[in-house]
Amino acid sequence: MANENSTVISLVENASKGDRRSVSRLLTLVERGGISAEEVAEATHKLAGKSHVIGITGAPGAGKSTLTASLAKDLATSEYKPAVLAVDPSSPLTGGAILGDRVRMEEASEAGAFIRSMATRGHAGGLALAVPGMVRVFDAFGFNPIIIETVGVGQVEVDVASAADTVVVVVTSGWGDAVQANKAGLLEIADLFVVNKADRPGASDARRDLELMIDLSQVTGQMSRRPEIVMTTATEGEGFDEFKKAIFEHKEFLFEGEQISVRRSNRWKAEVSSRLDYLLSEVAKKSMEDLEEKEGSSPGLIAREMAKNILKKDEFR
Repeated sequence: MANENSTVISLVENASKGDRRSVSRLLTLVERGGISAEEVAEATHKLAGKSHVIGITGAPGAGKSTLTASLAKDLATSEYKPAVLAVDPSSPLTGGAILGDRVRMEEASEAGAFIRSMATRGHAGGLALAVPGMVRVFDAFGFNPIIIETVGVGQVEVDVASAADTVVVVVTSGWGDAVQANKAGLLEIADLFVVNKADRPGASDARRDLELMIDLSQVTGQMSRRPEIVMTTATEGEGFDEFKKAIFEHKEFLFEGEQISVRRSNRWKAEVSSRLDYLLSEVAKKSMEDLEEKEGSSPGLIAREMAKNILKKDEFR
């Protein structure tokens, strides 16, 4: 424990001096979880809270990686110090990240952006438990903005809203993506919609569908601020300036009032909730290993008894 603590302290000191290798090692400790991850959290939480966190999500093939790479490269060549946390699907064999999309980030990395890939490791919602902690590491050591790009492997990532200040939802002109975004609950979390591949037939229809759904949501009082819709063709760079402008306009909206405080508070609560769920589920799994069927006892009664016993366990003290 003491040795682990001293290692984390040393890495934090070096990272504070701008050593990117130390930042990488801290990110690895957070991703692995366990005691070291908790040590990193304790060492960095007071240093964080200054950076703008952008979440980019959407359906597979919508062009999220291309947009993310373009944004990171543009920011890195200006006065910003961007970092990208790319949450990849996990390999079914190794549990590691599948890094195919990360090849597109090479130019952004060469421009100075810090690119980090991580695996979802099967976590429901596509965002790994380690994401908030890794964002905190970037934040603590001056990376700003921080971009989270989510998986998009068949289920859209509503969880991104709990980890980001500004949520960008990317759809395309085909396959009814606008309607699917609404069905998945993304309409409620989106701060900005991007209709990518706008040069394809049906792009204007996708925008119209989004406009209609947003109108309906505003009538029912589900939105506090109308999300902007931007048309882009990421591979050609078309619409990129409007995309970037819309992101920073939303940032100004957040920091002008109390919205940023509300979002940060919700992010903190979401992380606590996620970690609590994980701890309880792990202890519950261990309890199930020795469970034997009791004649005459209903599953509900047994579950309540187990819950009482779990809350008395030493793991939570």
